[in-house]
Amino acid sequence: MQSIGITGVGSYLPETVISNEEIAHDAGVTDEWIVRKTGIRERRRAAPHEATSDLAAAAAREALDRAGLTADRLAYVVVATSTPDHPQPATAALVQDRIGAHRAAAFDVNAVCSGFVYALKTVEKLLAGAGPGEQRHGLVIGADLYSRILDYGDRRTAALFGDGAGAVVLGPVPAGRGLRHVSLATRGDAHRLIGVEAGGSRRPASPRTVTEGGHYFRMDGRAVRSFVQRTLPQEIERLLRGAAVSPDAVQHFVPHQANGIMLAELWPDLGLHGAALHLTLERYANTGAASVPVTLAEMDRTGAVAPGELVVLAAFGGGMSVGTALLEWTMGDAAGTGRTMPELLTTVAS
Repeated sequence: MQSIGITGVGSYLPETVISNEEIAHDAGVTDEWIVRKTGIRERRRAAPHEATSDLAAAAAREALDRAGLTADRLAYVVVATSTPDHPQPATAALVQDRIGAHRAAAFDVNAVCSGFVYALKTVEKLLAGAGPGEQRHGLVIGADLYSRILDYGDRRTAALFGDGAGAVVLGPVPAGRGLRHVSLATRGDAHRLIGVEAGGSRRPASPRTVTEGGHYFRMDGRAVRSFVQRTLPQEIERLLRGAAVSPDAVQHFVPHQANGIMLAELWPDLGLHGAALHLTLERYANTGAASVPVTLAEMDRTGAVAPGELVVLAAFGGGMSVGTALLEWTMGDAAGTGRTMPELLTTVAS
């Protein structure tokens, strides 16, 4: 089995910046309340003409450029999203066409905010088992456009989300490097904690569902926080045990960028005492399935991670789904330190 790792990474954040002040009035809160509750100060919003596939394609092009790879060498294009352009066809098919990946199989993965990690494992396994003569590169994109499904009068969700896309190119790396271990879990019994009630086969779109706000994203924030605090430490322990790696060996931790205050409270329980915690939510908020690859792109762009360093990814989202991954970084040549816990506490408290 071929070792597979990240050979290129990219992101796309829309140009329009939305401050807390622009969100606060309709939600019945203040800028200070949003920062105190979430650590978020601003987010990006897609232009009216932009859809999820537009964001995804832009991130994909940057990742391919960083990998020094042309799109016609891709075997797979997979988009992780819960805000597709259309119910069908798959958003990945639109991206495949847009970037010229005419030899690639294309499909979507929907594990909500965990989708990127789920797609990462899917493509890694497909590439690792490729036969002689088969293409050995794949593109994994996390992209979401939550601004189109938010109820801006709901203070529990209005300030949390932004639009964005992040992408990685997966390909062959030296034996024993790259993706070391990926662990996935789903607690379907808790699926009611997060969701969009209407618009599917259970409750098709109708004047009534529109009037009732059934097409808006809804979340039980307290229950989700409890789920994450209870589940994520166990899943990270399971990941590292499966990889036979000590928590002290991990140098970087990249979580789903859900809520800065929740992550600050959770951090001491994860056991990653020697790791740098990487956050982008202060500027970009929660970009759904894009949040982990967007953060990876920021790390690469700023030289915050060096080849050979161990990185843990952790995502959680509707379903309720959890995905964790351990990888050895295989790009770049600049070393950095990321953001430490004291810096995070200063940020969210200021």
